[in-house]
Amino acid sequence: MYAIIATGGKQYKVAEGDIIKVEKLNAEAGSEVKFDVIAINNDKDMLCGEAVANSNVTASVIEDGKAKKVVVYKYKRKTGYHKKQGHRQPFTKVEIKAINA
Repeated sequence: MYAIIATGGKQYKVAEGDIIKVEKLNAEAGSEVKFDVIAINNDKDMLCGEAVANSNVTASVIEDGKAKKVVVYKYKRKTGYHKKQGHRQPFTKVEIKAINA
């Protein structure tokens, strides 16, 4: 059994026990969060739309962190222009506890 959830403008395929990194959430480590469900596959059929309107996925927040640095380098030839910039995207690591269909 798995579910498709939506958070942070992205969609994730999750099952119970999965550990995923999502866009940063406003939650403390150890707290519970609930995600909206787009679709659920219960090994027999795929449910979506009105069939999953009252469903949710419960997850436990493990930690917050930052991803590896992405280096952005801008360069224009012959003008002496170059600019180096780095970015680390913040994330929240969560563990999926239950899929409530």
